[in-house]
Amino acid sequence: MNRVYKTRRGFTLVEMVLVIAIIVLLAAVVGLSISGLISKSNEGSASIHEQRVTLQANNADKDLNFSKVGF
Repeated sequence: MNRVYKTRRGFTLVEMVLVIAIIVLLAAVVGLSISGLISKSNEGSASIHEQRVTLQANNADKDLNFSKVGF
């Protein structure tokens, strides 16, 4: 009897584990870089807020003069 063997198609378990490990590694790198960007963004936004408060405090008397004139 002749048996016709079909060629196996698909992925082995080792190949699947390697692909999943690579995906997890890439996700970790992207996650760390995004968290760094978020922290830099928060620092910049706090700095801008401090500068705005300082500017408003320094220009409080000038705002009163503009309101007297009618601007």
